[in-house]
Amino acid sequence: MLSVEQALDRILGAMAPLPAEQISVADGLGRVLAGDIVARRTQPPAAMSAMDGYAVRAEDVAEVPVTLKIVGQAPAGGAWQGTLGAGEAVRIFTGGPVPDGADAVIMQENAQAGDGTVTVLTSAPEGRFVRPAGLDFSEGDVLLRAGHLLTARDVALAAAMNTPWIMVHRRPRVAILVTGDEIVMPGDPIGPDQIVSSNSLGMSAMVRVFGGEPYILGIAPDDREALAAMAAGARGADLLLTSGGASVGDHDLVQSVLGEIGFELGFWKIAMRPGKPLIFGHVGDTPVLGLPGNPVSALVCSILFLRPALARMLGMAENDGEHRLTARLTEPLAENDERQDYLRGALSNDENGELLVTPFTRQDSSMLNMLAQADCLVVRSPNAPGLAAGERVPIIPLPGGLSRA
Repeated sequence: MLSVEQALDRILGAMAPLPAEQISVADGLGRVLAGDIVARRTQPPAAMSAMDGYAVRAEDVAEVPVTLKIVGQAPAGGAWQGTLGAGEAVRIFTGGPVPDGADAVIMQENAQAGDGTVTVLTSAPEGRFVRPAGLDFSEGDVLLRAGHLLTARDVALAAAMNTPWIMVHRRPRVAILVTGDEIVMPGDPIGPDQIVSSNSLGMSAMVRVFGGEPYILGIAPDDREALAAMAAGARGADLLLTSGGASVGDHDLVQSVLGEIGFELGFWKIAMRPGKPLIFGHVGDTPVLGLPGNPVSALVCSILFLRPALARMLGMAENDGEHRLTARLTEPLAENDERQDYLRGALSNDENGELLVTPFTRQDSSMLNMLAQADCLVVRSPNAPGLAAGERVPIIPLPGGLSRA
């Protein structure tokens, strides 16, 4: 059996970033940049006031109180045309351009307006409450780089940079096929020996969370012709994602049927729990990731293998991928066997704010509810020794659509 790391290396080695497409910056949330975004303007373009008040010369207010003549005003979006002279002030508002000759702003709470004059009650050094030109960024600055996953903050920044269009990697199209006579879709009639399928919908949601575009081919019965016909619907997909047909009893059926349309097996079986019966290969140029039929195993394998595979297709930079943390155990853990283990657990914080993790008592891979309740996966390496409460363990958080957080 391959280790998790070996399997992941093989999967990622078969993936490449998808071509770029141009979209509106308004649609950029959650997309991955295929090129750098360069500022097309300087922000702010000129010195601006950070307060409502009065633009002055710092030397005129070195000794206070002092009364200055008001010679004009500068609202946001409008500049006073002129050069401020000795003993003069301009009424100014937040975001208003600081006039030539002025180098400080007195906020209005520290001044008393008169008839055409203002009495300044506090002094201000040069630069007080003045936002200089280019304080945020300057034209030509590269602020967002290729491979970056755009957040809502990034969309706002790109818009402020005066960028109307951006180049992003195309979203991977993922065909999803689940197999098994024993499963039916939610809401369909259920026979005495059948169960409700959660995998197609859960895997579809995972694909969306990870940045792909899923389309469900349906449930293929354990029949060669039906399976081949439904698998043919994956033509044109960037990835075929299957569930079921990967364990010892039915692996030959899936492999042989897909083989009729050109399937080449890369590997099968991973030394991990849950998720041992994982398949990876290709149908022509299309990668095939075959997840176990067990719902918990399928979703855990999605987190460990599907997420990085789609990240590679999206051209995502390494530092925008998975970030593993550590947490202190609230209770002891027994030693592990030869398979890498992923335990569902709940996170909390102690009185000092330190992250704590409590692995669930029952880790049965049939218990989907426990995965839904989990905040993280606790990673246990093969043959890991027993650990006492208080010791640190690596965890994989389940944020961003993967948990209730």
